[in-house]
Amino acid sequence: MSGKEKKKLSRNEKIRRIVMAVLIVIAVGSLGYFVFYNGESESTEKKFNKLSKLKNTDFVLFEPKKVKADDPEAPPEVLEDYVTLYNKNKSLIGWLKIDDTIIDYPVMQSQNMEYYLDHNFSQEKDRNGCLFADKECSIWPRSQNIIIYGHNMKSGKMFGTLTKYKNEDYYKKHPFIRFDTLYEKGNYAVMYVFSEVVHEETEVAFKYYQFVNANSAEEYDSYMQDMADMSLYDTGVTSHLGDQLITLSTCDYVKGGERWVVVAKRVE
Repeated sequence: MSGKEKKKLSRNEKIRRIVMAVLIVIAVGSLGYFVFYNGESESTEKKFNKLSKLKNTDFVLFEPKKVKADDPEAPPEVLEDYVTLYNKNKSLIGWLKIDDTIIDYPVMQSQNMEYYLDHNFSQEKDRNGCLFADKECSIWPRSQNIIIYGHNMKSGKMFGTLTKYKNEDYYKKHPFIRFDTLYEKGNYAVMYVFSEVVHEETEVAFKYYQFVNANSAEEYDSYMQDMADMSLYDTGVTSHLGDQLITLSTCDYVKGGERWVVVAKRVE
């Protein structure tokens, strides 16, 4: 073998070793991220499980304000189920649960719409974030629609399983959503399920994420028709002005910039 050939083999061997080293670094980094991500998800889930156990407890650190006889706009007492949790974080507005699913979480609200994207109930940094209501919505006096956002986590946490409602058979197994506010318990029947983009501000279109209250029955019915037209299937559930709604919204990764939406009407 000539000296030139030896040099070529030596150079190729160096390149091979460098490539192998890079691949090993990438593999170790990916494994480390996987372990960290899953560890964080499990830690988050344990924290929420602990919070769930605090519901219905008798541990009261404050006395909720009572309704004044001369002030009909004052909120009622906080439900006993949520007094302990509310005392831990006054941003709590309720609890959302879908039976036989992972969705069983507190719902928060802040004037800073970005905050609960990456903070948990304990106000610690957490990429899972929390479920949170749009700042324009109100649980008292109750707005017609309460819009609740949550991450579509690959781990399934938060609203990571909400897109399963694309399958009508899944809907038939999970037709109801439980949403309690601090002041009243509620059971909601799923009405509409659809994907929608976030429109430009100047674009004339129905923007589900801006529907909090309708000014008239005609406007309300128009909103319902828009959502019925977008819905993937007909649930048979309809609504009229005076009903209470919740709208669950998360990212939909099938197409860029879309949101996956589930709308439900209070039935009890």
